[in-house]
Amino acid sequence: MLSVTRLLGGEVRPGDVLRYGEARPPHLLHFAPEKRPVVVWNLTAQCNLHCMHCYANAHRRPLPGELTTVEGERLLDDLADMGVPVVLFSGGEPLMRPDIFHLAAYARRRGLRTVLSTNGTLVDAAMARRIADAGFSYVGVSLDGLEPVHDRVRGQRGAFRQALQGLSLCRRLGLRVGIRFTVHRKNVDQLPHIFDLAEAEGIDRLCVYHLAYAGRGEKIRHLDLSPWETRQVIDYIFRRAEAWAARSSPVEVLTVDNHADNAYLLMWVQARHPERAEEVHRLLLWNGGNQSGVAVASIDPLGHVCVDQFSWHRPLGNVRERPFSSIWNDDRHPLLKVLRQRPRPIEGRCRHCRFLPICNGNLRARAESYFGHFLAPDPACYLTDWEIGLSGQEAWEEARRWPVPVQEVA
Repeated sequence: MLSVTRLLGGEVRPGDVLRYGEARPPHLLHFAPEKRPVVVWNLTAQCNLHCMHCYANAHRRPLPGELTTVEGERLLDDLADMGVPVVLFSGGEPLMRPDIFHLAAYARRRGLRTVLSTNGTLVDAAMARRIADAGFSYVGVSLDGLEPVHDRVRGQRGAFRQALQGLSLCRRLGLRVGIRFTVHRKNVDQLPHIFDLAEAEGIDRLCVYHLAYAGRGEKIRHLDLSPWETRQVIDYIFRRAEAWAARSSPVEVLTVDNHADNAYLLMWVQARHPERAEEVHRLLLWNGGNQSGVAVASIDPLGHVCVDQFSWHRPLGNVRERPFSSIWNDDRHPLLKVLRQRPRPIEGRCRHCRFLPICNGNLRARAESYFGHFLAPDPACYLTDWEIGLSGQEAWEEARRWPVPVQEVA
């Protein structure tokens, strides 16, 4: 997760991060030199929508054997005891789980910061009040564009209006709210409209997600943007973010799930604000790029612990058998050993890349889906061979070993 607005606008400085110690405000967690995992807990696989890119492959009914309320309380006790900074309640649609407000309030009583990720369609006035009373510090609502596009991607007419109403109701109660927009070829033209909407509605945060090849997202990976298209999107995001920062707009802009963005932002600052390049580089080193298995963890509806929410096919263990803390702190696990190496032993273009310390090899789930190999290069990297410091001979050799179809780079 890259805080574009705060880095381009100079709102975060290395001294800010160091001054707060472990009790950092949320906007500084991305830059903490020491890492404790933000935990994405997918409470249920049940959802009232059928989104084309859903990484959880959610359906109308919950999975048999989802964690019980008592098991959830035990999990939250363990997370609190190990000092987890944030628990993100997700799904499926987490508001379809009957005990979500009990679990959220329980987490808050244990001192955990709680975040809600929802499609927003179930948030009426009464539901918004329950969200506020449960102590959620932030509510992220997914939008895929304006009404026709959003409803088509979500598979339900009226979903856009319901989601927008949910955002508005939460905001009226003083909750911090954000829009989550996953960009692909079916909605890339909607990005300017989403920026305009976020500003018009007084949204606190706009997160632009790159497509992850997991769940139903794996089935539509052919709809991912080409490197050239991705660069156009990131250029647009950076320009809008700089314009907002220049006039002190309260909307924070972030990009998520493509850590080539870190390198591209550093090059952007070096070219336009060279006097700030050194401190931005330091912050990006602390950010660390991809944090799967380091500062990001996932727990699926059945209690499997994974390195992120896109890697459910590679469970580390189950909280019914061992506490999360025991699973997560087991550095002998081969997957954790690989992900916690610096630099990671990523193959292909990544092993030559001068930006590996601030990208960390990008998203492993996307590389594995595309190439069938966990340590392959991420095919969604949009940086050129010249930018990453790859020589002509090296580029030729890596292109032979890890070929990307012509139609996907044109």
